[in-house]
Amino acid sequence: MANKKPTIVILATGGTIAGSAASALETTGYRAGALGIDVLMEAVPQVREYANVAGEQICGIDSKDMTGALWLRLAERVNELLAKDDVDGIVITHGTDTMEETAYFLQLTVKSDKPVALTGAMRPATAVSADGPMNLLDAVRVSASGESFGKGVLVVMNGEIHGAREVRKADTLSVGAFQSPGGGPLGYVQDGVPAFLHLSLRCHTKESEFDISGITELPYVKVLYGHADDDGLFADAAVSAGAKGIVYAGMGNGSIPAAAEMALEKASSRGVVVVRSTRTGSGAVIASEPSYENAHFLRGDSLSPQKARILLQLALLKTTDLTEIQRMFGEY
Repeated sequence: MANKKPTIVILATGGTIAGSAASALETTGYRAGALGIDVLMEAVPQVREYANVAGEQICGIDSKDMTGALWLRLAERVNELLAKDDVDGIVITHGTDTMEETAYFLQLTVKSDKPVALTGAMRPATAVSADGPMNLLDAVRVSASGESFGKGVLVVMNGEIHGAREVRKADTLSVGAFQSPGGGPLGYVQDGVPAFLHLSLRCHTKESEFDISGITELPYVKVLYGHADDDGLFADAAVSAGAKGIVYAGMGNGSIPAAAEMALEKASSRGVVVVRSTRTGSGAVIASEPSYENAHFLRGDSLSPQKARILLQLALLKTTDLTEIQRMFGEY
């Protein structure tokens, strides 16, 4: 008797994978999220060789327009589905611009060991050599594989399997745009078979302490980008706008120009949580200038600024204690 196929639910949010252009030769200037989940599934009937699949349309947006409200809605739906005995995994189709952020938010808020894989495309569905169909097929293969159980939220692109914490979009146009600095992909899809080589060792999914049940809004946290001659104006503006937290994407090991440091120190003294991150693209932010520690700036570890923002938002739902929040940056 043949083994029963797993049941995978595909949640569609739009993006380039569902994009439509006027010509098959156009790979930019298309309308993202133009095609619905039914069209995507019909274009790749081979997914049914690996799983019993069902599709739901969560939204149909260009992922640059992703919001905290949509993250909460998506995480709630993923948790609802994975709590069912007859659902074995989730695939989420998503635009590439904020895919890494959505993946990390789900990494911290999904309460299941069952596989969750995000995928998308760098070329619209109407393009000659569109990459979306193979990416979708690979994502289903990964979510349907028992090897993916307990691995955390995954991003499956261009034959590679990345962990949600480490993955970043590192190129504007290449189909190989996604990279995981420091450790590389967790694995690969080799001739249709998922093969894992590494694990994500930080806390995630079922082990996570973050619970978004009943949460309707995330705390207001801004990312500020460090640069030569930063005068601190935007730090003051963030405080005036009501920010509860600021992530500063500094130079090197989270370095902050003197004028910006003064503005951030003032923000910290007013109860705004300040996290030092880096604009370099890789490496951890660790203890540095004594003045940073004296001002109670937190260290963002190896999280990108955009992911540090997400962790800080979720941390602020639980506490404003700086020692506790620093612990979370060390564990997640």
